[in-house]
Amino acid sequence: MNSFSLADCTTVEAALSQLKNGAVVKAGGVDLLDRMKNGTDTPQRLVNIRNIRELRGIQAGPDGLTIGALTTLAEVADHATVRSDYTVLADACGTAATPHIRNMATVGGNLLQELQCWYFRSADFQCLRKGKDQCFAFSGLNQYHAIMDYGGCPSVAPSSAAVAVLALNGSVELVSAKGKRTVAIKDFYVRPDANPHKFNVMEEGELLTSIKIPKPAAGTKSAYQKYGEKESHDWAIADAAIVLEMDGDTCKRAVVAMGAASPVVRRSSEAEAALTGQPITVETARAAGKASMTNAMPLSMNAYKVQLFPVAVYRTVLLAAGKMERDPSAAG
Repeated sequence: MNSFSLADCTTVEAALSQLKNGAVVKAGGVDLLDRMKNGTDTPQRLVNIRNIRELRGIQAGPDGLTIGALTTLAEVADHATVRSDYTVLADACGTAATPHIRNMATVGGNLLQELQCWYFRSADFQCLRKGKDQCFAFSGLNQYHAIMDYGGCPSVAPSSAAVAVLALNGSVELVSAKGKRTVAIKDFYVRPDANPHKFNVMEEGELLTSIKIPKPAAGTKSAYQKYGEKESHDWAIADAAIVLEMDGDTCKRAVVAMGAASPVVRRSSEAEAALTGQPITVETARAAGKASMTNAMPLSMNAYKVQLFPVAVYRTVLLAAGKMERDPSAAG
């Protein structure tokens, strides 16, 4: 790991004053320290925001949720209002990583995770995302990579929280010396074909301070499930976030969001159409799962995802609708 200086900040203003000349923000530090150990990132200066109290906490009001970026995944997962009214978000945060990591990792940091592609994470490979002209995953080990919308880079969206925030139509607040701006999560991540060197729309000197989620409509039910190679702490190889606005037994509106299918979190309009206006049954849930793989283009080693994602969508739809029992041993 390279040597670096550390600026320990206790206010947003102090942190913003330090965010210049390539300085990097450290919150929980889980993902950042991994990248530094791998040699992927070599920052000369870290800006520690862990002790900024105003960036922690959950405010639940009549218009929705405001979650401070430094709120831990465990705090989100355990919050009573989140669990009851924004279940998909509690599920996503409560199944990320391991319990001890959830007690350290922040929800803002989860949204800002960089790619989990092992070629990008290795200092030995200079890939497209690092300013070169080659993606090693297409002809290399690609069993965990994207099957949809990947263009020139089949890396996958690594954030479980982002899948849930997308399903809930959430947004993030960004602050800089110039002021504040709010960006919908659907517009926050940058597709690699648009710019392979940027992962999100944040500019130098900006700080992610909060996540805002509008209050769901009456009759809304939701759930999130992930499937990993290891049952407990692995990153998802397939995950689904489902939001259903119900009118009795009929689904008025459906949101089907997926993370590990493509380089950015995405919604499946085809799966949503299969559910909208229909009762939620085993048959309609299976139809949504099948529709979620419209236009899938698996790589040489990940065709199994084309079979796994329909199962993830199908089961999560039934879970959200209350037609499948929750696993009492599930994290969170």
